[in-house]
Amino acid sequence: MSLLSPKSAGARAKSTVAGLYEEVARKVVSESLHLKKGESVTVETWNNGLPIALAFVGEARKTGAIPLVLFEDEDTYVLGVKNAPKEARGKMGKHEHGLLAASDAYFFVPNELLEGYATRITPEEAEEATSYGDSWYEAAEKAGLRGARMSFGFAGRELARQLGKSVEEIEVHQLRAALVDFGSIRKAGKELASRLPASGSGSLTSPSGSHLRFEFERGVHLEDGIVDAQDVSAGHNVTYIPPGFLRKNIKPESVSGRVKLSPSGSWTGIIRDATLEFEKGRLVRWKSSSSRRMLDEAIEDQAESERVLNALTIGLNPLMRYGYGQDRFVAGSIGVAGLSFNGIVRSGTLRAGHSVVVNQGRLVPPS
Repeated sequence: MSLLSPKSAGARAKSTVAGLYEEVARKVVSESLHLKKGESVTVETWNNGLPIALAFVGEARKTGAIPLVLFEDEDTYVLGVKNAPKEARGKMGKHEHGLLAASDAYFFVPNELLEGYATRITPEEAEEATSYGDSWYEAAEKAGLRGARMSFGFAGRELARQLGKSVEEIEVHQLRAALVDFGSIRKAGKELASRLPASGSGSLTSPSGSHLRFEFERGVHLEDGIVDAQDVSAGHNVTYIPPGFLRKNIKPESVSGRVKLSPSGSWTGIIRDATLEFEKGRLVRWKSSSSRRMLDEAIEDQAESERVLNALTIGLNPLMRYGYGQDRFVAGSIGVAGLSFNGIVRSGTLRAGHSVVVNQGRLVPPS
């Protein structure tokens, strides 16, 4: 029997979350962005991220860095999208380009994925309003800034409902997973990368026994939560927090066979199950017993020529669990990338040549 009253239990929960904000903010300042005295750091947040943004500002000031906060109000954003001229939606102003160019670092807490706005703005309005994405990343890369993105911000009420959790549960889980040892993630990722060839055959076996065959090609990227000079030089200057996956390129035209997906997030919602079949690199058939409409909508949004796989992701974060909005970070998860959504295989086996690197959803340590 708990001796805590509901009020005191709620206060303790709030205290726990506040403590996590401070811990994660401190870790991002010191380990992800390596903020230094005199550096300029821009902090961008929506309503949902204001508490951790303020914690980040406090930690940044302790280092002698100079933070500036940009606040985007959700209701005002929706009002703007509904009333702005069509040609003005999704555009970056010269002041925002100037701010990126003058920033040494950037801390970003995004808002919920736009399916949460389904009753407030149309899909066309949402697409137009977010069309600035490529421009932002191009400007950030040109500026050479070091950035960190808190992915719990993507989880709004609608996504939480689909996952059967509260927004708070998702946020707390991701914050705790952000406290993983970044150095261990980096070490595991580099060891794994060394076992994936620049070329040569590979295969992915789903728990159902479906087989997907492909050829590896050059190109690998490690999301380890750390943004260093090498990342900035390679154009990978914004990291996810929590971190933890390795992305490896494959030759799109080499992909053949079937892959059975586990529950996978998409812009249409959670696709509970799906089987995708490829021939000579093209997606030729797909089916789902419980999410057919969402799967059809997600796939048919892409032109046929674009329905290809070009990369795999392998999860590395031992603190992440499935069902919290970022399944590709879960240690041992395998993701297929290139479609309009990232498909996840939870208990798959990945082979590189004759070597097994993931066995039934578990990372295989180097011999």
